[in-house]
Amino acid sequence: MHRIFVVEDDEAINRLLCMNLSVTGYATEGETDGLKAKARIERGERYDLALLDVMLPGMDGFTLLDTFRAHGIPVIFLTAKNELADRVKGLRDGAEDYIVKPFELLELLVRIEKVLERHTPTQKTLVIGDVVMNLESRIVQKNGETIDLTPTQYDLLYLLAKNRNVAMSRERILAAIWNSDFMGESRTIDNHISQLRKRTGLPIVSVSRVGYRLEVD
Repeated sequence: MHRIFVVEDDEAINRLLCMNLSVTGYATEGETDGLKAKARIERGERYDLALLDVMLPGMDGFTLLDTFRAHGIPVIFLTAKNELADRVKGLRDGAEDYIVKPFELLELLVRIEKVLERHTPTQKTLVIGDVVMNLESRIVQKNGETIDLTPTQYDLLYLLAKNRNVAMSRERILAAIWNSDFMGESRTIDNHISQLRKRTGLPIVSVSRVGYRLEVD
């Protein structure tokens, strides 16, 4: 499970971000002060990604970025500072992305997925029970026999497999597979999950009021 550090001085926004990201399958921690966030990183706390406000008490986000980069933690700025000079500065200084408030949750989820993909060590294969995914050829085999999957089914299986045993919300699945501009119904997810179950035999279980989880011992 990926860990995301939310550094936002507005406590209500911080809690809301942490709650929404937790529901979609991420482990989250929040901090409202720049100096305290810096101290947590320097004492060795590890995160896969940080969502960082610019205007923070103690130490501003632009200054704090250097600490995150020094510890190998990619950063997405989430800020109300929407001047072109601020966006250029954030990206030039090494942020992975710069999102101006207000923003849509689905857009944020897509951008998070893309950053995490860039910073996740590459694998050639992914094994789930008796199913093997070749990540280079995009060929999926079960007990040595090739399974015929559509590109969307493959992407959905990969998303569930790399987040095995994590409840994936419908919102996160839509954002990752169909992108934030998808206007269809979530029934589309159900149909693809049904096909994956039939073709792979994998235990993809429904999680009430959330979405789906691929259960692997």
